[in-house]
Amino acid sequence: MTENQARDEICRVGQSLFERGYVHATAGNISARLDDGFLITPTDACLGTLDPATLARLDANGVQTSGLTASKTIAIHDRIYWAAGQFDAKTRCIIHTHSTHAVALSLQPCGDELLPPITPYFVMKVGHVPLIRYHRPGDPKAATLVAETIIRYGKQGTPLRAVMLERLGPNVWHQTLDAAMATLEELEETARLCLLANPAPKPLTEIQIDELRQTFGALW
Repeated sequence: MTENQARDEICRVGQSLFERGYVHATAGNISARLDDGFLITPTDACLGTLDPATLARLDANGVQTSGLTASKTIAIHDRIYWAAGQFDAKTRCIIHTHSTHAVALSLQPCGDELLPPITPYFVMKVGHVPLIRYHRPGDPKAATLVAETIIRYGKQGTPLRAVMLERLGPNVWHQTLDAAMATLEELEETARLCLLANPAPKPLTEIQIDELRQTFGALW
């Protein structure tokens, strides 16, 4: 993908997420990795009305070279590319939203992960979603924790596609923006199901999860 194509894709995905209610106001951000740096949405930008020409452009050292001021979460994006890239060199895109149901779940008592494995598609398409305890938006400490978490899970043989920032929202990453968006959608839908279910849903059994591993290569 060329840089111009990446700019257009970021704007297309941002508009789609905004129009379907996955982001609101100026919440959320999107980035795409380039061969010599990356693009990221500007700080306080509405994802529904992005301009390809004003996206922030950063070099390989994380120094901004053009565009409007980069999102305050730039440190997390940089650390995700570094850490996730050690387990999937094709990781090229990151989406962060304040998706309603995922955030709502993080406001309730949670363990080390946002969700149990309650549906097969959550297991196959999203996987584990570790909960990163609250830090203010843009806090570099959160970026360090996210990177450490990705490395820890990866060394255990469980590469991650998402983490959940408590009270803020999920960060998801993948090889393309469409794939990252699909992962985000599946995560938000699973969070919604979890909140709607009464009583609380039971997780899939280990036998059921192992069947998903054997049949579909699920990395749970």
